[in-house]
Amino acid sequence: MSKDTEIEKGRQSRLVKRRSVLAGMAALPGVSMLPTGALANSEFPTSEVNTTNLAVTDDEVTIGILHSITGSMALSETGSVQAEKLAIKQINESGGVLGRQVKWIQEDGATDWPNFAEKAKKLIVNDRVAAVMGCWTSASRKAVLPVFEQYNNMLYYPTMYEGLEASRNIVYTGQEATQQILAGIDWIVKEKKPKTFYFVGSDYIWPRTSFKIARKHIENVYGLEVIGEQYYPLGHTQFNSVINKMKLKKPDVIFSIVVGGSNVAFYKQITGAGVDLTKQTVITISATEDEVRGIGGENIEGTYMFAKYFQSLDNPNNKAFIKEFKEMWGDDIVIGDVTNNAYLGPWLWKAAVEKAGSFDIDKIKIANPGIEITNAPEGYVRIHETNHHLYSKLRVGRARADGQFDVVYESELKEPDPFPEGYQ
Repeated sequence: MSKDTEIEKGRQSRLVKRRSVLAGMAALPGVSMLPTGALANSEFPTSEVNTTNLAVTDDEVTIGILHSITGSMALSETGSVQAEKLAIKQINESGGVLGRQVKWIQEDGATDWPNFAEKAKKLIVNDRVAAVMGCWTSASRKAVLPVFEQYNNMLYYPTMYEGLEASRNIVYTGQEATQQILAGIDWIVKEKKPKTFYFVGSDYIWPRTSFKIARKHIENVYGLEVIGEQYYPLGHTQFNSVINKMKLKKPDVIFSIVVGGSNVAFYKQITGAGVDLTKQTVITISATEDEVRGIGGENIEGTYMFAKYFQSLDNPNNKAFIKEFKEMWGDDIVIGDVTNNAYLGPWLWKAAVEKAGSFDIDKIKIANPGIEITNAPEGYVRIHETNHHLYSKLRVGRARADGQFDVVYESELKEPDPFPEGYQ
């Protein structure tokens, strides 16, 4: 064996050992085992870690942020942007990713699905970003998915959603239907013994598909009845008609998947119509602390929210997260489920890059399965071995007048199953 071969073999051995250490440490917010500066670039030269012409230099890597900061969905998506920027800030302060500082380019989806697709293509093709944190609605995710698959880039998608999808170009950091909707219905049926449900939602993919899944569970598993189902366009603000119908039909449970700014009108109008939500059982999967801030706690008090994260979670990880979030964005800020999920995106991407030892998308896809975060604000999460969703817990929160939630139920860790048998 030549001396050059021995030197190269030794270098490769050190690199493998370093990557093994990084894979275990990369998912710990605030901790980085990577060297910075010239040493990092000598062990992870750009020519080796970026073979597909991404926006990666010796010192920086650029990613995209793509959310609605205007339009009716801005109420919900602003928190995601804030969380992603906080995570990027913390990552940079801890040494960056493969020794490189993370820059971001932000685009506004503007609550317009074709615009999301256009902006995604711009970020991937023109800006050559190494990954994108973005979208909220299923309509926006469906619009950009073909773009990410065609041009081979990674999207970290933060919203709870209906499932029935699993792309290797997406890491789904929110819950799918089995983890949230079905598990939540199981809980409400056990606790409240309802006989009838009434559905009201915004008119697009997520509410319609979610209610289709919920109806099958309610009718086929429990033999209960859905006595009403109505949908309204995004941005709709007149719900008095459906509220009057619900008052006449007297359902045991009202299930709302009204989203964005429409939430404000719906809850103000239902309480204004004399419906006491501390007595009438209302469940939702679309009114997190972010939305409640606009709704007003007094207008939603008593409603049950199915989620995996609430700001009121009492653990050291969450307390530290809240402290830094408020230091960056203001003391009056609130943090909801999707905001928490968005915060996970940059950390999971960092972990995948450092596990792979590369920014190349195909290598990140291989690295994704099994990546875990042990000290996330919500607790422990892990990317599933095959479907790119996260193991997580269901929590049920009951809305308080101060805009926060009391957690009244917490499940065991639930494996994601985006294609549940009998619900497709």
